[in-house]
Amino acid sequence: MCNTAKQVNGVHELDGYSIVVHSHLKWDWVWQRPQQFLARLSRKHSVLFVESPDACDEAPATRTYVRAVTDFPNINVLQIKIPTSRASDLPWVDKERRRVVQSLLRGALGEKFTSIVQWFYDPMAILGFAGQLNEQLIVYDCMDELSLFRGAPPELVHRERELLAVADLVFAGGPKIWRAKREVNPNCFCYGCGVDAEHFGRARDRERPLPDELADLPHPIFGYIGVVDERIDYDLLAHLAASTKGSLVMIGPWTKVDPASFPRRDNLHWLGGRDYSDLPSYAKGFDVCIMPFARNEATRFINPTKALEYMATGRPIVSTPVEDVVAQFSNVITIAEDASRFAEACARAAVQPQWGQIDRGLVLAARNSWDSIVTRLDRHIVEALRSGRAPTVKAA
Repeated sequence: MCNTAKQVNGVHELDGYSIVVHSHLKWDWVWQRPQQFLARLSRKHSVLFVESPDACDEAPATRTYVRAVTDFPNINVLQIKIPTSRASDLPWVDKERRRVVQSLLRGALGEKFTSIVQWFYDPMAILGFAGQLNEQLIVYDCMDELSLFRGAPPELVHRERELLAVADLVFAGGPKIWRAKREVNPNCFCYGCGVDAEHFGRARDRERPLPDELADLPHPIFGYIGVVDERIDYDLLAHLAASTKGSLVMIGPWTKVDPASFPRRDNLHWLGGRDYSDLPSYAKGFDVCIMPFARNEATRFINPTKALEYMATGRPIVSTPVEDVVAQFSNVITIAEDASRFAEACARAAVQPQWGQIDRGLVLAARNSWDSIVTRLDRHIVEALRSGRAPTVKAA
């Protein structure tokens, strides 16, 4: 997946609020919702992207690294490394990460940060930061039900409750998670998947060359682009690979899973992460785009960004029955209930694409741009700032 950002055009003079982001995801990892939102918001607003601290055996004391993002000059990324010996001391971690950010904002960089909006992806940061940066607003962009993910800290559930209690605005990443969070915070708005349709639409460019890795693979090629983790149904992949004389291609970094446990066949290719700019070239080589998600706790609330990205490529799409996918896209995406039906649907789509589905998908992709979503997000924030809402929960 992507490690390098695409340039977002149309940067304007900075005005209005500035944004301090607390994220469990790294800026340089997979290019997804946080980067799509913040890259566009940075056209008008300064952004400090604070990554969750990393425990480091080699760090006897806290170390910090700050850098500007090359393609987006209004974004600075702060990395924090803390001693491994202190990582389980959560009150200390709360105070230490707060100290680092406050110190940074007292320096030259802080001149860009007035009328601060604190923007949370990481609920674990709430006790350290709520009410501590003289912020005007607290936003929670809830893109996943993180407490259901493998390795989630036990404190996460409590801290997310704190975050939902203090947040002036909650943006939910899909219909199902929106219904859950609005029960706790009524200022919750559903902003699901967006897509850079122009970017992924390059998969339809006849002159675009295929990556060398795909050029000689037997067709049909069933392809996946995304993170490889506990949400993938590995038994389904093994069945799909065994059922075809074609190829199964998995593109994306793996996390929280052991690659030694992945199913192995000569026609099953685990390619790892690829740069965002190269993804349309890989998608061009696919006969069918797949969403092989398991039905487990980690997928109960997912609303996969790749759905619209796949639509923009003009390829047939086959998915397992993820609830938000079924609810939103069942007239565009073929839904298969089990491994056998999934393999059958993939084989059928490769030779008999449903052009009506593909055309409807292209229309949906064109209507759901990241730009349009960010425009609406920005409007919500401005309205909340004008209403004079103020945080009420104080940090630990």
